[in-house]
Amino acid sequence: MINVGLYYKVKEGHEKEFESIFNEMVKAFKNSDIGFIDGKLYKRVDEPREYLIYSEWKDLESFKNFIKSREFKNATEYGATILENKPYHRIYKEINE
Repeated sequence: MINVGLYYKVKEGHEKEFESIFNEMVKAFKNSDIGFIDGKLYKRVDEPREYLIYSEWKDLESFKNFIKSREFKNATEYGATILENKPYHRIYKEINE
């Protein structure tokens, strides 16, 4: 299993929209076979338009396949309309079980 952090800064006024889309995507990803395990959304206290999506994936290959997928491309195209700047991600660790 790997953990990936996805960092976002949302345009003012789009916070609730971003949160709602996150919830929809987590439900859809959990019902798919893309290797997604779970995701949690965190908001900065001192900058409430900045978010971290902490996600768990079956393995690094699953995450890499996802970021090459049509679903990811669609999400990033839509995200460009509500995000203040380009998001980035960090892979935190890989756990060999």
